[in-house]
Amino acid sequence: MAAAFGLALYACPLPCLAQTEPEPSVSDYLPPSEPEISRDEWRQRIEDARRRAKEVARERREHPEPYKPIPEDPDLVATERLLRDDSLQRGDIVATKKGMFVYQGRSDQPRRDQDFVPVNPKSVR
Repeated sequence: MAAAFGLALYACPLPCLAQTEPEPSVSDYLPPSEPEISRDEWRQRIEDARRRAKEVARERREHPEPYKPIPEDPDLVATERLLRDDSLQRGDIVATKKGMFVYQGRSDQPRRDQDFVPVNPKSVR
C-alpha cells in the first residue's frame, strides 16, 4: 500500500510553491516605515527630479568655472606613479624628463624622492 501511495505522489507531484506565490509588489522593496506611494505622488516625484536636473544643467551652463576639471601636472603624475610602483627593485633604472635615475631604495621601506639617484650626476664646478 505504501508503495502505491509513493507511486501516486511521483506520478502526480504537488505544485511548486514558487509558482503559486503572488508576484512581488512595490511595497516589498520599500522600507517597512514607508507606505506605498500613490501614482500621482510618484509622478510628482518624477517631475520634481526633472525640474532639479534642469536647474543643475542651467547652473552649469551659466557658471561653468566651478565644474571644469583641474589640470594635472604631468611631472607630478609621473613622480607619483614611480613612488607607488611596487615592482621596482634596488638597481632598477627609470627614465624621466629630468634624466635617468637608479633606484637605490629598500623594499621594506616606503619610497622617497631621495631613493632615485641620477645615473650621470652633473659635476659641480
